[in-house]
Order: sequence, then C-alpha cells, then structure tokens
Amino acid sequence: QLQLVESGGGLVHTGDSLRLSCARSIRTGSRYAMAWFRQSPGKDREFVAAINWSGVDTYYAEAVKGRFTISRDNDKDILYLQMDNLNPEDTAIYSCAAEYGPTWTGRLIDYWGQGTQVTVSS
Repeated sequence: QLQLVESGGGLVHTGDSLRLSCARSIRTGSRYAMAWFRQSPGKDREFVAAINWSGVDTYYAEAVKGRFTISRDNDKDILYLQMDNLNPEDTAIYSCAAEYGPTWTGRLIDYWGQGTQVTVSS
C-alpha cells in the first residue's frame, strides 16, 4: 500500500520560510495528482494547494496565494510546499494527499499522509 510521509515542519517566526516535503513510500509507476491540506486546532481541514501529475498546473487557496508554491519531482516521487512570509494563521498540521490520475479534482482522494506540524510564532 502506498504511504505518504511528510517532513520539514517546525517552529518558525512571522516572516520566515519553510519547505515541506512529501515522499511516496512505494514507486508504483502510477500517476497521481497531489495536494497539501492543513488543519488547525478546532477547525476543519482546509485545502492549501494542488498540482497535477505533469507539474504544469497548480491551484492555491486564496489565503496562501502568492506566498506558497507547490511543486513536485516525479523522478524522486517527492512533493514540495515552499512556504514564504509565514504568519501565525498558517499554524497547522500540514498533510499531503494523492489522487489517482493526472488531474487533481479533490473528489476521490486515495491516500493521506500523517502530517507535519508547522507553528508560526508572532
């Protein structure tokens, strides 16, 4: 079974940057569109960004547009989330998700990672 493992979280200050990574445990040869979600205490999980298999098409939530960049390295089977100009509202557990197929729709997510904590202090 495919597993997704996130890394790169931590404690930073307002205005700092972090880069999250999401590695697939098994190289299946299958094509997956992928995304990042986050969940803060007491809040529902929310969409952050998504990327199609090709890496050409990306989608962002309004709250992170212009500050976060999603990318992927299909040769290494790694998904990234570059987060710049972080603020306390970005504090959350960030999880990656995979949807089978070349295009992200969000309608049928096949796999989730366990998440990595990002904490931004003011």
